[in-house]
Amino acid sequence: MPKTLHNSRRQPGTPIRIVVTGSECTGKTTLAQTLARYLDCPWSPEAAREYLARKRSALTAADVEPIARQQIAEEDLALAQADRLMVLDTDLVSTLVYARHYYGEYPQWIAQAARTRSGDLYLLCDIDLPWVADGPQRDRASPAARSAIHALFVATLDQAGLSWLLVRGQGKQRTQQALAAVHQHLVESGDVDNDIPAE
Repeated sequence: MPKTLHNSRRQPGTPIRIVVTGSECTGKTTLAQTLARYLDCPWSPEAAREYLARKRSALTAADVEPIARQQIAEEDLALAQADRLMVLDTDLVSTLVYARHYYGEYPQWIAQAARTRSGDLYLLCDIDLPWVADGPQRDRASPAARSAIHALFVATLDQAGLSWLLVRGQGKQRTQQALAAVHQHLVESGDVDNDIPAE
């Protein structure tokens, strides 16, 4: 079941990491950019998307580590600019999910880095948006394929004990759910003086 739990892993004084995650064509990038604008905080782009756009051909197992390193670099750039909040358009959890799904394995250093760099709140985008072809992509458009990768995201977040919430709907509805989840997390973590504007 979708759930949100207080994550006590964050070190005092470090920015709260809000991670927008999920499979392809679920509106992650749009939602991440929108949240960053409303929350007035930096955001990091999805490394795999940028990497795939440059490569312009199918990914292989050999691409997993370069993508992970780029993901870390993108996150660190945003972290250097962050005060109390930052928004991530996916993180290493996504790298692990795709490596497991397509190649059956992943380097252990990525799994370790995913644990030490885990987000404070994951907003898992549902697969209720229509599939839109967008250049080279990893996923397939069939409902069964989309459901399979979505289920793997749910299982991975649960197994890692991470705080997450499912966000659904289109446009403002999706944004409002995400903002409400961020506000709830801030209340639970004691950061209630972070103002969350209404969408």
